[in-house]
Amino acid sequence: MAYFEGCHCLADRRQNSILYSILKNDNQTEQHARSPGVVLQQQACSCGSKKKVTLRCPQTTCKAASAVLVKTLKFVKNVPCFRELPAEDQLLLVRSSWAPLLVLGMAQDRVDFETTETPEPSMLQRILTSGQEKRDQSDQGVSLADIHGIKAFLTKCWGLDISTKEYAYLKGAVLFNPDLDGLQCQHYIHGLQSEAHQALNEYVKMIHREDPTRFVKLFIALSMLRSINANVVAELFFRPVIGTVNMEELLLEMFYGKQ
Repeated sequence: MAYFEGCHCLADRRQNSILYSILKNDNQTEQHARSPGVVLQQQACSCGSKKKVTLRCPQTTCKAASAVLVKTLKFVKNVPCFRELPAEDQLLLVRSSWAPLLVLGMAQDRVDFETTETPEPSMLQRILTSGQEKRDQSDQGVSLADIHGIKAFLTKCWGLDISTKEYAYLKGAVLFNPDLDGLQCQHYIHGLQSEAHQALNEYVKMIHREDPTRFVKLFIALSMLRSINANVVAELFFRPVIGTVNMEELLLEMFYGKQ
């Protein structure tokens, strides 16, 4: 089966283990006793998506991401409709949108990055540190599946060659999210998001008359953006240089610290 053959993590982990040579004969005997089809189904797992990775060049990438975050918050602060909202609504919107806006800004500024797999502990290490394993897993980067999600979004945006105005409208659609609990001006915020959608649609129809599907393509990109987890963004682009950080406190300091 081609799907199974492309997945080598289980085999690699066994070969790297100190216990592999001891258990090898027992494992081979057990495998011969099983049905080949059953073995393939059991091992055809989603191990690739569970692999953890970290940035290959954290200093460079994190510096670029931080610069994008500063520009993003400056953009938000300069939106007149946003400044008119109650402070509580402003904070809710920034909390919910900072990560997708950051990744959207990275797409606009063409900030790319490379990752490298974190070393997998051997079987013996897993046995000896079983009490700490769950606590230590959070220190091993982010999942490869999350990286694929961010990379796919960036690639999608770059393939569409999105203009500055289109990025601005997309940011408005992301920022003004009326579906958040606790908003005081939910109806007004819903109207702002609708205006962003409408402005984007009108701009696309005017500039890209030869491509009647462009508006749909941009919305597909937005749907990809919504699946990106804020904790993953913080872990990937900020923790390598500033350690474990409370992003809410950092955002408050950056957003309200300098008026």
